[in-house]
Amino acid sequence: MDRSNDILTPDALAFVAGMHRRFEGRRQELLAARAERQQAFDAGALPDFLPETAAIRAGDWTVAPIPADLMDRRVEITGPTDRKMVINALNSGAQCFMADFEDATAPSWANMVEGQANLYDYWRGNLSYDDPASGKSYRLNDERAVLMVRPRGWHLDERHVGVSGSLFDFGLYIWHNAHLALEAGSGPYFYLPKLESHHEAALWSDVFAYAEERLELARGTIKATVLIETIPAAFEMDEILHALKENVVGLNCGRWDYIFSTIKRLGRTPERLTPDRAAMTMDKAFLAAYSLKLVETCHRRGAFAMGGMAAQIPVKGDDDANEIAFAKVRADKAREARNGHDGTWVAHPGMVGIAQEAFDRPNQLDRKIESGVTREDMLRLHEGPRTEAGVRENVRVGVQYIAAWLAGRGAVPLYNLMEDAATAEICRTQLWQWLRFGAALDDGRVVTRALFDAILADEMAALPQSRELDEARDLFVQLVTADELEEFLTIPAYAKLD
Repeated sequence: MDRSNDILTPDALAFVAGMHRRFEGRRQELLAARAERQQAFDAGALPDFLPETAAIRAGDWTVAPIPADLMDRRVEITGPTDRKMVINALNSGAQCFMADFEDATAPSWANMVEGQANLYDYWRGNLSYDDPASGKSYRLNDERAVLMVRPRGWHLDERHVGVSGSLFDFGLYIWHNAHLALEAGSGPYFYLPKLESHHEAALWSDVFAYAEERLELARGTIKATVLIETIPAAFEMDEILHALKENVVGLNCGRWDYIFSTIKRLGRTPERLTPDRAAMTMDKAFLAAYSLKLVETCHRRGAFAMGGMAAQIPVKGDDDANEIAFAKVRADKAREARNGHDGTWVAHPGMVGIAQEAFDRPNQLDRKIESGVTREDMLRLHEGPRTEAGVRENVRVGVQYIAAWLAGRGAVPLYNLMEDAATAEICRTQLWQWLRFGAALDDGRVVTRALFDAILADEMAALPQSRELDEARDLFVQLVTADELEEFLTIPAYAKLD
């Protein structure tokens, strides 16, 4: 059913257009600043804590009070905004559900409008689904997760309207639902992805202030959690909280995008070659350092420090595989709780209870830590092998994910993990890096174009053939073999979506 008339009303579109006129110039300036910063990294610079904001880091300030229904965020489930997923996530037993218009959604026009319609229906008590294929009926439980929404990042456009994807997603949701959410005892709550500086956070602060004024909401009504999933942002966590202090309630360790960002921003040199992505775990090197720094920073400022994603999904009929997956989730979540995180993410309802076991109280905001993390710790590369198996996994997962994305699915189960765009970004940037600098594998061979082509052909031959797979393979090869590293694979891929 086409829900455009409900969502794309003249008033809602006028609200989005007003934000576009007011903020588009600044958005473009900030995107240009990313490119300028990349030039400095390419010339040998490395991120550091900013001398000009030392007073903010040293100051004694806290963020604004956190609403009551966000004080317990022990487990948050994330996923796309299709109707059945929204119902299952809200019913999952998690404390919060992040409805994702970004990395877990392929941004076809139908997906974006239907996703908004599903959230529109939720706040009006009209969210249900009868599956014509299975005959199953899906209805909401009385106990539901708190709803949060992730709009697209600043870098993405909504080409069907000619505006920022961020403002389109944010604007339509808050216009239609802010007052209903407040009447229900909740509020307009958001996750902000892929920020690279406190200046980008300040733009969101001004967007929030504009929206609050237009919708006659008290200043600070909108609440947001910022994903720290780029390496430049990790060196500006205090500053990001400060820029958003009237609206922010926490930071989150976006681990997969953080690996992607680290390769993309700092890995364009042979001195910073990475090992297999499986070797880059949260208990070591730059990932361990930044997660501890995030906890320290957040709790000093009265904000939540959210842990990262458990991408594992249950395997039907395989108890042994499930026990291995459950053990990995338990260990990961126990580490997060031990380090001081207030909660964590899962991708599947079957993992909610497993993750919940690690967090025995609503939050740990009272737990202050001195991490001792230094700049050098946050830049320390992971050690480990580079293997043919790692090359093959990157090829296999990257191409299959892109194929699913081109078919309209942004959350894709692959090899017992629920993958989103961040995994595919790691796959292609890592292969670009290894190929560009002739990285040595553990068996002594070098990653060459001939080796890449041979592995690609071998892996593709083993997969079910389709038009989307052919398109995905061609795009993947283009990205991996390009002279210049593409900022985001979703930008060229978007041109292929309806």
